[in-house]
Amino acid sequence: MEPTWRKPVGILAILLLITIWCVLVVTVVGWIGGMHVLLQILIYLVTGIIWILPLRPLMIWMETGYFKAPEDKQ
Repeated sequence: MEPTWRKPVGILAILLLITIWCVLVVTVVGWIGGMHVLLQILIYLVTGIIWILPLRPLMIWMETGYFKAPEDKQ
């Protein structure tokens, strides 16, 4: 297989996504810090998982050039 430009662009997009997400979370840390500890744990757990959701389509695009996984035709 021949390397494509999608992989380096995808890696940069992943790094950009992580950076933007970190900046967004850090901007609300002061507000979150005033909440009850259990609510803080829940918020950080959810925000720690949510950033992963756009990665699947991005990884599929890096491999195939399409944002959706190809359907199996039998």
